[in-house]
Amino acid sequence: MKTVLLAGGLGTRLREETEFKPKPMVAIGGKPILWHIMKSYAAYGHEDFVVCTGYRGEIIKEYFLNYEARNNDFTITLGESGKIHYHDAHGESSWRVTVADTGAATMTGGRVKLVQKYIGNNRFMCTYGDGVSDVDVGRLISFHDSHGKLATMTAVEMPSRFGVVEMDFDGTVTEFREKPRVEGLVNVGFFVFEPEVFDYLDSNSVLEQDPFRQLAADGQLRAYRHEGFWQPMDTFREATILNDLWNAGEAPWKVW
Repeated sequence: MKTVLLAGGLGTRLREETEFKPKPMVAIGGKPILWHIMKSYAAYGHEDFVVCTGYRGEIIKEYFLNYEARNNDFTITLGESGKIHYHDAHGESSWRVTVADTGAATMTGGRVKLVQKYIGNNRFMCTYGDGVSDVDVGRLISFHDSHGKLATMTAVEMPSRFGVVEMDFDGTVTEFREKPRVEGLVNVGFFVFEPEVFDYLDSNSVLEQDPFRQLAADGQLRAYRHEGFWQPMDTFREATILNDLWNAGEAPWKVW
């Protein structure tokens, strides 16, 4: 089953890092967050990827085109074009990666629609290229199988960004809760789609708007509740949090 990765956004809230590179190429522990997401899927045996690029997509193309040289020792015979011997093998040697230019301004649903030619009439997975999680992909797929609908999204409860103060009428603090869970669930990606989902999309679609609303209205959208770790990388602060977790050896998304 192929996994589509949405990696074409501008990343405007992470401008410190994304002025010269797309957000999925911002590093955690020296590797792009995109690589971390792919490693998570590969840990469950899913190693066939379609990367939807847009803003500064050439950076992603160059990364994968030069992946062997970046990650292996090699011997090159100078003067003999193309004569390179790579030593040993990196842990991603079985990955198949299709890098597709889906346009700088294309919305999420449009990007998925544009790579239909690489998916064909097959079930596929899809997620955003800027958030890491310890979602059990095997259980996610089993949940999708269990309900028989066209689409599954993964949803989590998000903690508040702020601590909550409970107090009496006179101002006496009775309780302080540091970043409690907020009510309601949020969509965090990690989708499973049947090929009929393409019928809900066109080149201008925003996946999270009309397509999901119509799927829901048709009774074809289910949510898989994830109670583990998920963290987006929308800001410099969040990038720092993820790097700190990785450098401390405490990265919950490292399931490989």
